[in-house]
Amino acid sequence: MPLNPDAVGDRSDPYETSWTSKDALLYAVGIGAGVDELAFTTENTSGVDQQVFPTYPVVMGYGGGSAMRNIGSFNPAMLVHGQQAVTLHRPIPVEGTVTVVGELVAMHDKGKAAVVVTESTATMDGEPLYTTMSSVFIRGEGGWGGDRGPSGPQNVPPDRDADHEVTYQTSPDQALIYRLSGDRNPLHSDPAFAAMGGFDRPILHGLCSYGFTGRALLHTLCGGDPARFHHIEARFASPVFPGEALTIRMWETSDTEAVFTTSVADRVVIDQGLLKHS
Repeated sequence: MPLNPDAVGDRSDPYETSWTSKDALLYAVGIGAGVDELAFTTENTSGVDQQVFPTYPVVMGYGGGSAMRNIGSFNPAMLVHGQQAVTLHRPIPVEGTVTVVGELVAMHDKGKAAVVVTESTATMDGEPLYTTMSSVFIRGEGGWGGDRGPSGPQNVPPDRDADHEVTYQTSPDQALIYRLSGDRNPLHSDPAFAAMGGFDRPILHGLCSYGFTGRALLHTLCGGDPARFHHIEARFASPVFPGEALTIRMWETSDTEAVFTTSVADRVVIDQGLLKHS
């Protein structure tokens, strides 16, 4: 059957997901952190308490309960990750267990495609810890006459030079490290599978580039303090290959907000970015 717009409002069953200090360390090196960020990459450095990157929730509970279970049928090869947001209600502890509930919050008819939006809320000890929002773009699944949803540019940078610019070099092996945090999609590791997708080699996970971007925002605008990092949202614009350099440009629009883009040379790979911080 085609997509089922009546599934909007469906919620997943609550499920628990846990993580350890080791999981947080593995995510940190997966998004390129190293010896200059020992608070995130070690747990036994004298005088340094381990911390967790604010973008870590994107891999917590990977493959857990899904609010998309009643969405209908579609070709998974036609699905791409569109947008991702993370809202932190408090810093992520080094280890713990959360209860997560997902909800299918919207399904937009774009004519030749559909956009499906889900939101997950995690609670710890009865209090919210984080909320994530994700949208996916499914080619060939529109046309049922539904609401088109929002469109047009968002979080557009001012017409001036960026206030800050940070470049991080990814490793040719970056995807092989990042996939160990949960996303084992062979598009990021198997050359033959990548070729079926039209790529001459495996591409980097979009959420890995997202993590690199979050690192730059954290260190540049939040003084490296996860407690000052409250919300990040962005759109995936173009694929990245392991080994490419990511340049994150930031424009401060107020004392507590900034917009940003991430590029490989002149190619924008993440746009419509917004950071809320303190």
